[in-house]
Parts: sequence; structure tokens; C-alpha cells
Amino acid sequence: MPSQLSLVPQPATRRPAPPALVVVAHGSRDPRALSTVRALLDRVRALRPDVPVHLGHIELNAPLLPDTLAALGDTEAVLGPLLLSRGYHVKQDIPEMAAASPARTHVAAPLGPHPLLVDALQARLEEAGWGGTPRRTSAVVLAAAGSRDPDAKTDTTRTAHLLAARLGVPVLPAYASAATPTVETAVRTLLARGRRHIALASYFTAPGRFATECAQAAPWIAAAPLGTHPSMAHLLLHRYDEALTVSPAVPELASA
Repeated sequence: MPSQLSLVPQPATRRPAPPALVVVAHGSRDPRALSTVRALLDRVRALRPDVPVHLGHIELNAPLLPDTLAALGDTEAVLGPLLLSRGYHVKQDIPEMAAASPARTHVAAPLGPHPLLVDALQARLEEAGWGGTPRRTSAVVLAAAGSRDPDAKTDTTRTAHLLAARLGVPVLPAYASAATPTVETAVRTLLARGRRHIALASYFTAPGRFATECAQAAPWIAAAPLGTHPSMAHLLLHRYDEALTVSPAVPELASA
């Protein structure tokens, strides 16, 4: 005969909430950038409604990353850089802000290089009109922001190789600042190789000054920035899951 105690309903075990995802954007004076990033975060929330999603900027826009982390208190969070390659922000700024915060943080890898970015780049090119010219006369300039960090250039070059393999045409990386070649130089190089139909792939997460200037230098079609393409939301969540698997939490600065 069961005891009276066993007949008493037991409280359901509540699973702990998953760590927050703090998407770390660079920040921009172009208002289109902030609206694009917010729309991308809405896509992320729709994919994983159980994950609290927050936004923090390195500079120029509110909320700034230190303020977002301070508001989280000592909870666990993954910082997901909305950045396409390694560089100073990924290696220095974000880890230092994470270490100085009360939150128990994991710092995820930047978005690139990754095949999901190639999916988004190809889709943006096709939206702009890519695909109607012979491969033997076609090529792409992959326009990126640029960085003095050689690892950033390595990552962008890797993305260019992945996109070239996908499209079956030459893809040259080019930069808006801090690195070479420029978009104009890359275009001249491809023209000298007999490539007459040269498209520009915009390797930027959102609209802004660099993306606009690079698009204006395109000799043929210019694709839109990656923006809110579905692959971007899936990739942010992939980096989130990856960080929780392989990255230990960053200690607070005071205890480091």
C-alpha cells in the first residue's frame, strides 16, 4: 500500500534557464545599421525563444557592451561578436570588457569564416542579379572593412576562397580601410585577367559608410550587406552553442 507521502504531488523540476546571448555589434553612425542589427536579433529570438538575447555595442551606439553586461549582473552569458573576422575588437576589446564585468561570460568566435556566410553572400549576389553571365568572363570582389591584424586578412581570404569554390569564378578580397588591395585595385586586377562582369559582394554585417563606399566602386552589380539573412541568425546561434561547448567562462577582472 503506497504511503500517504508518495501520494502527495511533487513539484516539477524546473530546468535552469540557458545562458544569455549578448550579440556584440561594432556600432555605427548610420541609423540603418542599428535597425538592421535589431531586426537580426529578432530573427535569433524567433529561432531560440528560450535563450535571452541582448545587444551590446563596442562604440558609437547604445547600449554599450559594458552597460549591457552590468545589467545582467553575475549571470552567465555568451558574447557573440557580430564581426566577420579576428582582429583587435575580437582579441582585445571584447575579452577585456567581459573580464571587467560581473557576468560569467564566454566569448564566442567571430562569425567568419564559415559556410553559412557563403550561403548569405551567394544569396545577396543573386538578389543583385548574379548568375546571368558566363563564368569565364565573371568574377567577384569580396569587399570587407579591413584591419591591420594579419589574422583578419587571413579570415577574409579564407571566405573569398570558399565563395570562389561555391560560385566557380575568381573571388578577390578587397578592403575599405587599413589593408590592401582596395576595391578599385581588385577590380583592375580582374579586368586585366579578362573578367568583364565583376560583381561586388558586400562582406559587411549591416549598411554603413564603408559598405556604401565600396558599393559605389563596383563596376557592375553590388550586393547588399549580409544584414538579416537567415544564415546570419543561424550562425550566431551556432557560435553561441560552440562557445558553451569549448570556451570556459571568462573570470571577473578582480579575481583574474
